[in-house]
Amino acid sequence: MKKIAILTGGGDCPGLNAVIRAVTKTAINKYKLEVIGFKDGYRGLVENMWQPIEMKDVIGIIEKGGTILGSSNRDNPFAYIKNRGDMPVDMSKKCIQNLNKNEVDCLIVIGGDGTLTSGRDFSRMGFPVIGVPKTIDNDLSATDITFGFNTAVTTATEAIDKLRTTAESHHRVMVVEIMGRYAGWLALESGIAGAATAILIPEIPYDIDKLCKVIKKRSDNGKSFSIIAVSEGAKPKDGEMTVSKVLDYSPDSIRLGGIANKLAEQIEERLHIETRAVTLGHIQRGGQTSPYDRVLSTRYGVKAIELAMQGVFGKMVALQGNKVGYVSLEEAVGQLKTVPPNCELIDVARSIGVSFGD
Repeated sequence: MKKIAILTGGGDCPGLNAVIRAVTKTAINKYKLEVIGFKDGYRGLVENMWQPIEMKDVIGIIEKGGTILGSSNRDNPFAYIKNRGDMPVDMSKKCIQNLNKNEVDCLIVIGGDGTLTSGRDFSRMGFPVIGVPKTIDNDLSATDITFGFNTAVTTATEAIDKLRTTAESHHRVMVVEIMGRYAGWLALESGIAGAATAILIPEIPYDIDKLCKVIKKRSDNGKSFSIIAVSEGAKPKDGEMTVSKVLDYSPDSIRLGGIANKLAEQIEERLHIETRAVTLGHIQRGGQTSPYDRVLSTRYGVKAIELAMQGVFGKMVALQGNKVGYVSLEEAVGQLKTVPPNCELIDVARSIGVSFGD
């Protein structure tokens, strides 16, 4: 083992730089390896755009959001679209050629389900790959926690805290739309932490009339404001998720969004209570990485290099209990980890009076 390569794929996420730092420092300090990084996710691998990563490049990045390598959530190397309107082309063999041309002994892919699926497919082609699980949605089934989730929960909770003061001052209902796509973890945890009146998640379809009854009862009891934390993938009973747009050129073409505005209109129409919608959007992806995610990312990065040096490829590092271990990439992808409707966190929320609109 002489040279490793890193790429960061999918949406940006707090902790990416901390993983890059840990991989680089461990590789150079402990094993005297050479490290390079492909730019802008798999696009860099297809186009052979890369940069060397040295110790000086990772100074002062552990706390920074985003990624110094750049990222992309639109480039699938097995169905690559260089320009909008082009037909997809399988560029996987070109990627392997670029890795071999650059004398890379192992590729470390840092990303969510889509990025890791491509990593698995490169592993199936025989190239040494190790995955690191990243997503603010915490929806990868083979690890207890993905890095980036804790920071996003903190950001969403702080936003709810700030919105509560204006809701209370103006006697309003505030509907806060939170990321998470098809999994409700982010809305669930930030909703509990932010003392939301109701939490709406994809796993528990809501009834708008029941939700309004909760708000009205609260108002009748002298509580003149309510906070509704709603996952972007929440859906009404016998209804569908709210789709903001469909991008045909993207591997993950469906973009969710708009549920908060829809709910705000319905609540105000039914109850005649002033209601405002707030969509947190990409603010949840940015900012300083939380101390928890810095530590978790560092553990993941170190473990990735240890696996590479042991020749253990085709794996994804994973947190299981309090230990960082690994699972196969085959096991790591393809099945989203959603919120079980009867899990402990749901029971906890219901016990303190939180409604799920059901």
